[in-house]
Amino acid sequence: MNILLLLVPISLVLLGIAIGSFVWAVRRGQFDDLDTPAIDILREDPLPAPQAPSSDPGREAAARGD
Repeated sequence: MNILLLLVPISLVLLGIAIGSFVWAVRRGQFDDLDTPAIDILREDPLPAPQAPSSDPGREAAARGD
């Protein structure tokens, strides 16, 4: 029975920490937009821009190691 004198205050402190963390998260905007992050994973990545061919043949040979 004496253990309740220790466990009840500990549980109340933990409850206070949990409520404080929740209030902090709400004030910081953690729950403002719940839909967009779930949709972001479904979006296609944009294709990379095609590279224009180089007009300098010496530059191409140097890049190949010739």
